[in-house]
Amino acid sequence: MSSTAAHASKGELTAGHKKVIFASSLGTVFEWYDFYLYGSLAAIIAKQFFSGVNPTTGMIFALLAFAAGFFVRPFGAAFFGSLGDRIGRKYTFLVTILIMGISTFLVGVLPNYESIGMAAPVILIILRLAQGLAMGGEYGGAATYVAEHAPVGKRGLYTSFIQTTATLGLFLSLLVILGCRLGLGTEAFEAWGWRIPFLASIVLLGVSVWIRLQLSESPLFQQMKAEGKGSKQPFRDSVKSGNLKLMLLVLFGATAGQAVVWYCGQFYALFYLQSILKVDSTAAYLLIAAALALATPFFLFFGWLSDRIGRKKIIMAGCLLAAVTYFPIFKGLTHYANPAAEAASLSSPAVVIADPDTCSFQFDPAGVRKFTSSCDVATAALARAGVPYTIQAAPKGSVAEVHIGERPVTSYDAGQFSGDELKAKASEFGGALKAALNDAGYPEKASTENINIPMTILLLWILVIYVTMVYGPIAAYLVELFPTRIRYTSMSLPYHIGNGWFGGFLPAISFALVAASGNLYYGLWYPIIVACMTLVIGTLFLRETKDADIN
Repeated sequence: MSSTAAHASKGELTAGHKKVIFASSLGTVFEWYDFYLYGSLAAIIAKQFFSGVNPTTGMIFALLAFAAGFFVRPFGAAFFGSLGDRIGRKYTFLVTILIMGISTFLVGVLPNYESIGMAAPVILIILRLAQGLAMGGEYGGAATYVAEHAPVGKRGLYTSFIQTTATLGLFLSLLVILGCRLGLGTEAFEAWGWRIPFLASIVLLGVSVWIRLQLSESPLFQQMKAEGKGSKQPFRDSVKSGNLKLMLLVLFGATAGQAVVWYCGQFYALFYLQSILKVDSTAAYLLIAAALALATPFFLFFGWLSDRIGRKKIIMAGCLLAAVTYFPIFKGLTHYANPAAEAASLSSPAVVIADPDTCSFQFDPAGVRKFTSSCDVATAALARAGVPYTIQAAPKGSVAEVHIGERPVTSYDAGQFSGDELKAKASEFGGALKAALNDAGYPEKASTENINIPMTILLLWILVIYVTMVYGPIAAYLVELFPTRIRYTSMSLPYHIGNGWFGGFLPAISFALVAASGNLYYGLWYPIIVACMTLVIGTLFLRETKDADIN
């Protein structure tokens, strides 16, 4: 056994170990910064690259492009995981950070839809796919690398530093965006200033590559190679029957629930404030940043606690609390962040009276359908305004009406008009609906002065506390479930399928559900159902690992 591994086995952590753990964590912060810039700027990305479709579909496309990076993460996990299990953790780090940094920089110089047409969103999605592949190889390597350096009995604590990197990366991206927005002004930032955070990533890339070059290889990996116990085909060995069953249990009983709690508590919360409650972007960033800053130390706390009471029970408790309290928390956000909209929806509820056969689920990934019926025109307008509504059946073939309280506004069938006549109809309906909403007290934007800042931050903080519960112990838990020779691959696949697919598609799925139902909270059913699935499967079929020997 190497001297490094020997020290770890005695529960000691050398100065050299502290240095490489810090370097690994810092590099991962930069990589998450690159990845989450896109998510933080989804509303602007929709305007820049998806302006060829209606605004509702454009926002969904932007969220799907964000999710595309998550879709390919399992493939990156399979490829880079196998690479890391065969040639080492250190060299795999260098490749993933280079792909991530270069892809992010290129987003910053990519012409928009108005400049190059459909080529713009196509290239954007290709860059997102490259980012997703790189991220698929990053997390498993970082978690494995740190865990294999950590002293016995402290794996939960030391891997929790890796767990903070995702939130710190998001926090850093929000600060850079906020600084650019305040420095340039909203108009200039949305026109061209949004590119600066992407371009700045080239500096972070240089720092990250330098940091990665300072790392030494994992002592357990070196020992395994010296003893000739490595796997020649890690992916094949990972999907053998017994290990494949364990990977599937980990996916459905741990990482899927962890993922939806993570993305609901951070990304969907930001999206909800901006796009549904119409809170000013600067105010939304500050509120989320405050909650993140207050909650981030709890990643370390729950990592430390998992070394004492176990990983599994903390993760399951986080899923349970999220499932039980999401509805009241998000209703509380509406109450405290935009009380005028809540009051208006109670005193003058919006009702769309329409032929049900003309009301579509306005989601078209191919971008070829046009939603022109009078019902679709009405519901799309209300969704864009962040106004909740219900639909009541009307006689077949009738033109839809929007009732704001007792005040009716007649919609129109956009398919029957074209050119100037269509613009006139849209302007007439939009003006009448806006006047009705204004008279009923619905605000176009949430009043910053009326936001109850302490209570809003408290609710956001609770959401992030759930994130720290499910995410703080998960790295140690996954590392301890799988053997060294296939650890990188075996833990990366369920982690990135859970986070890439169950978590990454959460914003798009939840927004589509809200737009279809008219219920601001309907999208919460998706994370609640997945969290409950993980709670049941994880409790019944997964073991505790805190005392496992990973050598």
